Amino acid sequence: MATAVELLDAEGIGGLSMRRLADRLGSGAMSLYWHVDNKEKVFDLALDSVLEYREPPQTGEPRNWRGEVVHMLEDWRASMLRHPWSASLLPRRALGPNILGRLELLSKILSRAGVADADLNVAIWSLWNYVMGATVTRASFELSDDDRAVAQQRLTRLSESYPTIERSRLLLDSDWDGAFSRGLDFMLDGFAARQ
Repeated sequence: MATAVELLDAEGIGGLSMRRLADRLGSGAMSLYWHVDNKEKVFDLALDSVLEYREPPQTGEPRNWRGEVVHMLEDWRASMLRHPWSASLLPRRALGPNILGRLELLSKILSRAGVADADLNVAIWSLWNYVMGATVTRASFELSDDDRAVAQQRLTRLSESYPTIERSRLLLDSDWDGAFSRGLDFMLDGFAARQ
């Protein structure tokens, strides 16, 4: 799968074909069909391979539920940012063992933290949507510093209509990691308040 992931990283979803993958592997396209049924299966396997969870190293100290959730979601986001094609594939693919394992572990952590079974699916989908939204936005919102400055100047001229976002200098804020962490804290504060 490493070769398929490399091809997807370099060419995107539209750049992956069985022929191109076979060329990179130095084999014939027909020989790939001995290993995978079709290109869709390659997408499934490649996606699941990049979503493997890398647990934090064991330190011997007890971990709290928030730290575990934050680490897991930051790892998930980082994986998808390293492989931008993954965010667009995830909603429409069969969920493989790595993402299912991640979701199972997340469910167990939240259950141990006191999230009621009746609220567990809402919590999981809320966190899923947060990670997906933050990842897609970050991967697609590429403005240069000059573009940001021009946009902010335009917003300043329109400040009578948009005073709050002009004052907050929204368009100049490029602290994607900080915004993700703080937003996640807001969500987890809500979970903690319900316990």
